[in-house]
Amino acid sequence: MIRVVLPVGLSTLAGTGREIQIDVPGEVTTHAVLDAVEQEYPVLRGTIRDHQTQQRRPFIRFFACEQDFSNESTDTRLPDAVASGREPLLIVGAIAGG
Repeated sequence: MIRVVLPVGLSTLAGTGREIQIDVPGEVTTHAVLDAVEQEYPVLRGTIRDHQTQQRRPFIRFFACEQDFSNESTDTRLPDAVASGREPLLIVGAIAGG
């Protein structure tokens, strides 16, 4: 099981705790994890990535094992610690403004 930590707003929308566990068949990539999250929690479709283009929404960031995967291809394999469930994939809502 893959551990995913959601921003407060998205965990509230989905009616979950901040951390969820998702079964991801096959290679563990950001794309595969997001597909599994949206399959399990359909209310989150379109909130993390654009529904049409599959591109990450502005102000959403992805971190794994203290590395920023936000600008990596979503088909990049995530670290083994995430794939094994030892470390979570963090989905972070960035804050902007003055």
